[in-house]
Amino acid sequence: MRTRTVLTLVGSVAALTLPFIAPASAADTVLTTGSLGGTAVAVGDVLTAPLATGTTATLYSSATGTSGIKCTTSQFTATVTDNPTAPGTATESVSGQSFDSSSCTSNVLGVTGVTSITVDNLPYSTAAVSDGTLTVTPASGSTIQTTVKLTTLLGSITCVYQAPSLTGTASNTDTSINFTSQAFTKTSGSSLCFSAGYFTAKYAPVTDGGAPVYTN
Repeated sequence: MRTRTVLTLVGSVAALTLPFIAPASAADTVLTTGSLGGTAVAVGDVLTAPLATGTTATLYSSATGTSGIKCTTSQFTATVTDNPTAPGTATESVSGQSFDSSSCTSNVLGVTGVTSITVDNLPYSTAAVSDGTLTVTPASGSTIQTTVKLTTLLGSITCVYQAPSLTGTASNTDTSINFTSQAFTKTSGSSLCFSAGYFTAKYAPVTDGGAPVYTN
């Protein structure tokens, strides 16, 4: 009888303890896949995202205008370099950001087509904070740079735009990354190149091996 009582007590303690152990298996890192508090994104994992369905990436000549360039196909690729405990700041290395020139158009007077849009000086570093803030910065001594080649009535031209950094936001609603009117300055190019560029784009969903990525 005494042995049975001890065994019963041990079983009861175990039953009470197990539910408290289970939540510890959930990830507590800044970046997770599947859900908030889901599986931790591993350092070295590659994240990708296309433009959100039905949206365009734009480089306009003013923050509130609609004159410039827009593309319907773009994608970025970034490798996770640190994913600490939340709340905190995860870091990524942006190794690629592409724009399909065949999906790009321009309504700038005298411009007849978009030959290419190239993001230069990669990789960039991205800091993803638990509150959803994203900051993209170039390597030390470098700058964020985009080279745009256009076809015009007077022939081909090349426009180069630079920015010291970019700021965006991450949303868990649709696992998206948003950039709104991020300011670039023209550093070279003909008079047909607008003097300033304002970049806007929404990338979604951000995925890791096909699984959506959340910010915790």
